[in-house]
Amino acid sequence: QVQLVESVGGLVQPGGPLRPSCAASGTIFGTYVMAWYRQGPGKQREVVAAITSGCSTNYAESVKGRFTISRNNAKNTVYLQMNSLKPEDTAVYYCNVETSGLGPRRGYWGQGTQVTVSS
Repeated sequence: QVQLVESVGGLVQPGGPLRPSCAASGTIFGTYVMAWYRQGPGKQREVVAAITSGCSTNYAESVKGRFTISRNNAKNTVYLQMNSLKPEDTAVYYCNVETSGLGPRRGYWGQGTQVTVSS
């Protein structure tokens, strides 16, 4: 069994930074794609950023140049450095980590963390 624990989000002023993290624990033989999604009020969940095991990254157009995804394989942790935050970034942010362990390779979801951008 694999568990993902996200750091606490919070209230941030427009233009401010925030760096949520997501740590995977349990029986993990390997981690593959690690990603961040978000779901804003009244919106569908959307992918924000993803990073492969080889550290190739992809970003949603709306966050390019402002957000940076990174990973620490030794800690099975993925980070999302968010800079220049805007009110439209307000959402619940979820991490998704693809791992192989005792079971087949699959993705696991974090519990979600609320990020509110407001003055």
